[in-house]
Amino acid sequence: MDGVLSQEEITALLNNSGGDTGGSGSGEQITDQERDTIGEIANISMGTAATTLFSLVNHKVEISTPVVSMATWDDIVAQYEKPCVFIRIAYTVGLDGSNLLVLKENDVKIITDLMMGGDGTNVEDGELGELHLSAISEAMNQMMGSSATSLSSMLNKVIDISPPEADLIDLTESLDEKEIDEFLSSDFVKISFKMEIGDLIDSEIMQLYPVSFAKEMCESITKNMENDVNETTGEAAPAPEPTPAPAAPPQQQAQAMPPQQDMMGQPMMQQPYPQPMPMYQQPMPMYQQQAPVNVQQAQFQPFAGGMNPAAFQKENIDLIMDVPLDVTVELGRTTKSIEEILDFAPGTIIELDKIAGEPIDVLVNGKYVAKGEVVVIEESFGVRITEIIK
Repeated sequence: MDGVLSQEEITALLNNSGGDTGGSGSGEQITDQERDTIGEIANISMGTAATTLFSLVNHKVEISTPVVSMATWDDIVAQYEKPCVFIRIAYTVGLDGSNLLVLKENDVKIITDLMMGGDGTNVEDGELGELHLSAISEAMNQMMGSSATSLSSMLNKVIDISPPEADLIDLTESLDEKEIDEFLSSDFVKISFKMEIGDLIDSEIMQLYPVSFAKEMCESITKNMENDVNETTGEAAPAPEPTPAPAAPPQQQAQAMPPQQDMMGQPMMQQPYPQPMPMYQQPMPMYQQQAPVNVQQAQFQPFAGGMNPAAFQKENIDLIMDVPLDVTVELGRTTKSIEEILDFAPGTIIELDKIAGEPIDVLVNGKYVAKGEVVVIEESFGVRITEIIK
């Protein structure tokens, strides 16, 4: 029928007018002031996170000043390396929302290799598995936890996050961005950082925020600043100094002063004062003056050099006879990698560094003191000492 719009035309008109909040190009933007505020928040938060990452990888970590912009999912697919790791951080206390941290796959391999004691150089051929995702999730948990602490100070309220979730996403594949997070289906805030870790990583990471979540943080910062201003301006102004009253004639000062009394309570003869003396400089009465201190040289008894120290040994050791000590019997030791430990299951046999029949070690508070052999006393194990280690 002529003059009637189709459903596709109606949808296109709604998208162009900004009435649809669910599709790409929703029209919701941030102001320049909000952009600066978000950049300052991200700068402080990621600065704290970089310090935490340094403690995990034991390499110098530098994160540059953030660049804040608006982006869509198509922008991320076109610009970023494929595949990459998406780490979702949800706020549970203080803020209502979540954000995504995007890292390149090779950067995640290097970071996790450094965390597990490697040198971060031989990671090109390895595949990114569950162990890597678990390790990077723990790293992000500590990094974003410290970032949330800094954010709490800025917003003046408690902020907490849930454990991060890491996923390997191949951007070359056709996928629905809503499966990663709902806010990716519309315009969102992209914060780009340049990250350097020693000589191993010189790359870019991204932090993605929903526009509503970014605006909520900006409003919290603004309210916090307004409260600080109100508290500052609401303080009582210092009272002006009182104007000194004109000095009275000496005759009137003498009449206004009460009669003084001596130490026995008898009235004393009035003495004219040439000028008033401040209260904090009143003279100290004679009976309050301090008596001279008697200083003497310290006297010590001579040391008896010929005294036998062994005479006090029994008495001294008796004082600590009831101190408890931890006694440990060590059957043997071995070293396993994290990958081997994760493969442990009921029935797994662990080979130790001891040979069958070799004496076991006895340690007291971690100190190797004796050797022994295992015996059975009724229904309990015991150790028979065979050698004392000098």
